[in-house]
Amino acid sequence: MDTPERRAEMTARLARETGIDDAMIERLVRGFYARVQEDPLIGPIFAARIKDWEPHLQRMFAFWSSVALMSGRYHGQPMRVHAPLPIDAAHFDRWLSLFEDTARELCPPVAAAHFVERARRIAESLELGIAISHGVMLNKGERYKMEKGNAS
Repeated sequence: MDTPERRAEMTARLARETGIDDAMIERLVRGFYARVQEDPLIGPIFAARIKDWEPHLQRMFAFWSSVALMSGRYHGQPMRVHAPLPIDAAHFDRWLSLFEDTARELCPPVAAAHFVERARRIAESLELGIAISHGVMLNKGERYKMEKGNAS
């Protein structure tokens, strides 16, 4: 059973093992989304949906705290938010590339590896969920490609 004490112990252990703290999460998230906003492939998708970046960044601080440190700070539904987006494997590849580059530049190696491993799992899960939401069942190792004319 997940108790607040057990979660706090787990979060503290992960922080000790990786060196990740709230300040590092904030630097990573801000650095990453600065790159996203400038990116010609995924930047426009974000720009069409986010007008005020600060609330989004605050949600992402909580999200990455939950993902990296199991803090339980994030209470959202990422699949519901991402399923209707006009994105496919190419977008996830670019998202991962930007994220991995940012993590490796801004974080110590152990922390970067921890963030990257989780980002890869998130991208794989979201891509699979988006494919399913479009009626596409992917086989192991298969990637989701939007049908032509399906992007907006």
